[in-house]
Amino acid sequence: MTSRQTVLLFSLALLPLGIAAPAFAQAQLLPPSAAPTPAPNSAGAPHDDGGLTGSVTDDNAWQDLGIAIPTFATDQAVPTSADGGNTAALGKNLARVIYNDLKNNGLFKPVGPDALPAIDFAQVTAPAFDGWRGRSAEMLVQGFVKGNADGRLTVGCYLYDVQLGSELGRQGYIVKPEEWRRAAHKCADMVYSRLSGESPFFDSKIAYIAETGPKDHRRKQLAIMDSDGANHRFITNGQATALTPRYSPDYRQIVYLSYLNGAPRIYIYDIGTGQQRLVTQSTNPTFAPRWSPDGKWILYSMATGGNTNIYRVSANGGASQQLTNTPGINVGGSYSPDGSKIVFESDRSGGQQVYVMDADGSNQKRISFFGGRAATPEWSPRGDQIAFTHIAGNFRIAVMSPNGTGLRDLTDSWQDEAPTWSPNGRIIQFFRTERNSGRTGIWQVDLTGRNERKLNTPVDGSDPAWGPVLP
Repeated sequence: MTSRQTVLLFSLALLPLGIAAPAFAQAQLLPPSAAPTPAPNSAGAPHDDGGLTGSVTDDNAWQDLGIAIPTFATDQAVPTSADGGNTAALGKNLARVIYNDLKNNGLFKPVGPDALPAIDFAQVTAPAFDGWRGRSAEMLVQGFVKGNADGRLTVGCYLYDVQLGSELGRQGYIVKPEEWRRAAHKCADMVYSRLSGESPFFDSKIAYIAETGPKDHRRKQLAIMDSDGANHRFITNGQATALTPRYSPDYRQIVYLSYLNGAPRIYIYDIGTGQQRLVTQSTNPTFAPRWSPDGKWILYSMATGGNTNIYRVSANGGASQQLTNTPGINVGGSYSPDGSKIVFESDRSGGQQVYVMDADGSNQKRISFFGGRAATPEWSPRGDQIAFTHIAGNFRIAVMSPNGTGLRDLTDSWQDEAPTWSPNGRIIQFFRTERNSGRTGIWQVDLTGRNERKLNTPVDGSDPAWGPVLP
């Protein structure tokens, strides 16, 4: 066993065995001891590779294999309205989503169903460990999908340590066919949490501004999608310009800024009902609404008399309270996770820099003293980092500690800005503008700065906001 495996197994021993159930119905799954004997091959004899069926399409995929994720099995291929048309095809799509989730976070080296042999339904709870050991797999994610009489689906997900031949976790979900991707994300979240010790984030949503039209006349609509870019839908029709959305702490609502005929308004959109309500409006330029961690307050910035200052207003509306009162531009505002402090940007010192103040506006102090300018700060949900736009020649996504030390640039493109954190504080999302075309796209980078990826969106995107993990 390698030293890396030893550390990994030690960390697993410290994790609790229980995994919280999702809000949708949870299925009871059989432990391996209650599973039937693996089925023989078509000739009636045991498989000579330890019970694995099918063939690997790419032998190189087995080199340095971390996590094997074969197609989820089914006891009977039955029609379903989910992607694929039947449970057999859906089993591969489930495994593909889990594979992509784990591949794109920078921690694991998974191999997915398109490069792995299939497994029998009986092997889901009785893995062919010898066969997987022979293929150099360290961890194994197996599962099944079954069609229920009421039209819903039961999806089971198991995580195994191949080297020890033991189960590390399992979850089961009963979902509507259109919710099958949530089951896949929940499975990936279970695997991620058990193997990393970190909180999950795959079963979450992203809000952003969908942009179309020429550079000097952009149409900007509020849109939402899954954390991997799937299940995309537009929320506003584009008649009014939408900007800077943010999810409420309980995920139920989105606050955003709307401009219609030059008049700014802050709205809260209710995700469940599709209704929206006005929080505050003004004839003055208004910017960047943000929730407090308890969901009771909305921070925003407003320009009056040549200066821009930060205000807060009840999420139910009413009178606003001014928190800053200095010459220049004070913009942004992001609460610390405990709600006691607010980080914001200000040019009161002559250029954009990052400041911190108490939640009531007192004890304002500058924390950024490095080269270049600093804008759009956002406090990590873990409380240990502040992400911001570092302007030093180009626009970069950077992080620093809450006291201003430990500056690290994570990106180095022409124009990256407006960072927002994943629910577990390990991935940062931002938007990137292309130098010549002006086109914008939603990107993600992990805290190492080595793993960047672009999310697929049907149109250009800006102002991303990552919501909390779904219940």
